Amino acid sequence: MIGLISGRRKSSIARVKASNGKGEITINGKKFEEYFPLEYLRLKVVEPLKLTNKENIYDFFVKVEGGGLSSQAEAIRHAISRALVELDSSTKQILKSKGLLSFDSRIKERKKPGLHTARKRRQYRKR
Repeated sequence: MIGLISGRRKSSIARVKASNGKGEITINGKKFEEYFPLEYLRLKVVEPLKLTNKENIYDFFVKVEGGGLSSQAEAIRHAISRALVELDSSTKQILKSKGLLSFDSRIKERKKPGLHTARKRRQYRKR
């Protein structure tokens, strides 16, 4: 059993608790397949487990909040990757080479005064 490991992406924060088990993932009290109905989001989440061949070894209990489903999936992927390194340090090289341990710091740019959004300006009117 390992304590809480956090992962982030945009405005999503995922906290993961790992324990020995059968490879089950529970997200906010729901089953993994129930929480992420889309296949490509499920593949994102289990990517670090497939790369390290540890799919059926650990159970993960995840609490995730903020953002949309895509950024939540990437936050969970980041947290699971960090948890795998805590459990087995030999996986660090594999996960680091794929870029799964680094936090993607891109966030939404703030709206500037006088503009519609962060960069969109008003339409130019010649006459």
